[in-house]
Amino acid sequence: MRVLLTGATGFIGRAVAQALRQRGHTVVPATRRPPPGGEEYVQADFASVPSREWWLPRLAGIDAVVNAVGILREQGDQTFEALHHRAPAELFHACDAAGVKSVVQVSALGADASGRTGYHRSKKAADDVLRSLPLRAAIVQPSLVYGPGGPSAGLFDKLAVAPVLPFPDGGRMTVQPVYLADVVEGIVRLVEEPPEEVVTYAFAGPQPVALAAYLGALREAMGEAGRQWIVPIPAALFRAAATVAGMVPGSMLDRDTADMLLAGNATPDNGLPPLLRRAPRAPRDFIAPVLREGARREAALDLWLPVLRLALAFLWIWTAIVSFGLYPVSDSLALLARVGLHGALATVALYGAALLDLLLGLLTLAAPARWRRGVWLAQLALVGAYTVLISIFLPEYWLHPYGPVTKNLPILALIALLWSLEPPARGRRD
Repeated sequence: MRVLLTGATGFIGRAVAQALRQRGHTVVPATRRPPPGGEEYVQADFASVPSREWWLPRLAGIDAVVNAVGILREQGDQTFEALHHRAPAELFHACDAAGVKSVVQVSALGADASGRTGYHRSKKAADDVLRSLPLRAAIVQPSLVYGPGGPSAGLFDKLAVAPVLPFPDGGRMTVQPVYLADVVEGIVRLVEEPPEEVVTYAFAGPQPVALAAYLGALREAMGEAGRQWIVPIPAALFRAAATVAGMVPGSMLDRDTADMLLAGNATPDNGLPPLLRRAPRAPRDFIAPVLREGARREAALDLWLPVLRLALAFLWIWTAIVSFGLYPVSDSLALLARVGLHGALATVALYGAALLDLLLGLLTLAAPARWRRGVWLAQLALVGAYTVLISIFLPEYWLHPYGPVTKNLPILALIALLWSLEPPARGRRD
């Protein structure tokens, strides 16, 4: 079969493409940019909402269509209304007109009349368009999908390794997470054996579990020792924190995703086991033993690196505030005199260094990704220079019981770690 696949570069789409090819099907990705290797593709940008007339000639010779386009957060012209509703609706109408033999729409569990978020409402709108057409089609509504490289997998792994987790209702909301490979197998079966009319299938794990239990299963699967303490907090406080997190570029947590978590994500009518002819994989089996340590380390880094950045930013900013006058200026000038700086030159050095510390603290918090390697290198150079100067002119500080100089060594190691984990600039180019 020749299968047109939209969202082919996404989390689910990539896995579907690989599985279809392994089954001997020809995959024609619909993507904004040419795929590597010169394979056949359709250049399409869902944000511009290609019309059904535009799609018709491009569906010639296509046997099946899988729509796996999806975003968790809107950004610029990447809106729920365009990508989830209007663009798929035009594609579905074109499939009807072109006589495409089968269509699979990857929607989401909760995309129904009770859906309150823009994500769910836009998915439901496209689902309803497909339901209105005389096609052999399946609407697949997965629960929380876990798999290597998945955004939700990264989020829940990170939550799972936290020793203490503040969460509304102590994490008792019900979820039914499903493994990526099971979702993909179900989609491939529906492509090869489509229903006679439009049918909606909930795709979920073997049974509903409390969110706290899900995190516990992931924690056990990663080999993380010790019990996780989940501290109940008011839902309003969680939503407020999610709203703030939503202002951070790349954050998976915002007001809408917080509402999704609070609402739970389970189904009494799981359509996946009959398609698989077996039970879906349970959360305790999501992480293979051979991948356990790598997954745990990655989750721990994801959890603690933002904390380390905040601590480092506080160090620079607090040092600047102290230098501006909380520490007696006369004492600061006396220290600079021992380095050979006097009068106006010492004053300029004191306040210039304080301004530089403040700038580095602010950049630690908010530098664009393309600047961050340079920020870390500047910090390494400055801390290294401070350490050398103190060693030459104020060597007794190496023997101070509070370790004002020796503490520079772990700080240098932390900054070096942050630098090493930054992707090179060439890796960020589109």
